[in-house]
Amino acid sequence: MTKKSVVNEAQEIGLAIELIKLGARLQLLETETSLSRERLLKLYKELKGVSPPKGMLPFSTDWFITWQPNIHSSLFMGIYNYLLDNAGIKGIEAVMKAYKLYLEQAEPGADGEPVLSLTRAWTLVRFFESKMLCTTSCTECGGNFVVHRLDLHDHYTCGLCHLPSRAGKTKKAKAEAEMRYRPVAQAAGASMAMA
Repeated sequence: MTKKSVVNEAQEIGLAIELIKLGARLQLLETETSLSRERLLKLYKELKGVSPPKGMLPFSTDWFITWQPNIHSSLFMGIYNYLLDNAGIKGIEAVMKAYKLYLEQAEPGADGEPVLSLTRAWTLVRFFESKMLCTTSCTECGGNFVVHRLDLHDHYTCGLCHLPSRAGKTKKAKAEAEMRYRPVAQAAGASMAMA
């Protein structure tokens, strides 16, 4: 029987708490800590007040290539690579610090949640480590953006320099715009009726 270190266990619990607060899924916690599934479940329920979400982790690289997620993924990877090169950190510590910096810089999505979750950021790093994704420079702005490694990207143009025609045109954005302009239109209609 191996003897467990109380200090190591406390560090693992601290890491798990920080990951849960950042929104980590249970599978991420199991991979990055040596705590049992039962302990992680108890910890998650204690911190969040609910059971952890069920379901599979993201497994497709395609999500990171679509317009809005690509911008957020590219921002995160830029921060992550900078920390690896200049801060002397690696592994889950680098992912967490890069994610915190990403959250400081990125606007939340339409639902109020960040576009890139911690679990997706962690998965993104794993896709880079397995050489499924890489970054390439935009020929117009020079920024580095996430792309499939095997795609042709000699003349790559990013989603910021070449916006898709439907960018930002969600049903929620349309409804918000209608709510904003309805009082103006009503006021204009009332003043036209008076004239």
